[in-house]
Amino acid sequence: MISEPSTLYKLMILYMLKKMNFPMTNSQLNDFFVSRDYSNYFTLQQVITELTESNLISARTIRNSTRYEITREGEDVLHFFGRQISAEIAADMDSFMAENKFQMRSEVGVTAEYEKAPSGSYIVDCRITEGKTDILQVKVSVPTEGAASAICDRWAAQNQDIYTYIMQKLL
Repeated sequence: MISEPSTLYKLMILYMLKKMNFPMTNSQLNDFFVSRDYSNYFTLQQVITELTESNLISARTIRNSTRYEITREGEDVLHFFGRQISAEIAADMDSFMAENKFQMRSEVGVTAEYEKAPSGSYIVDCRITEGKTDILQVKVSVPTEGAASAICDRWAAQNQDIYTYIMQKLL
């Protein structure tokens, strides 16, 4: 049995990231750990930082959301030490993931971000992904940062309609 709680939390995070097979947000990890009383917010943030610094998970921030993925090194650690997670805890994580998988995948599968182009305009990159595969990617050049930000905000709400429209026009 694991004597250090932070070690167990690290293994639990690796387990969840491996099982989900898509990035999870900081908020999604917090939802599980805090709502199920495994940890508090501050301890969990420390554990996530340690996992990132030791290259067991990778972090990517898109606008105001950080998404985490397990790395190859993290998979190796989980392979060797994952059995230290009790069957009860694994069942609790599996239950949480099964109940929330569709919603969590939707939250991380739709992204929009922008960057300033050398010309002074802004390039907005809007995507719908399934796992690690882009289902749709739209890049748009706009003249102002305000327009780029507005497109990013609207993409979250209207991506399904845009996807349907494009598919109908193309097929």
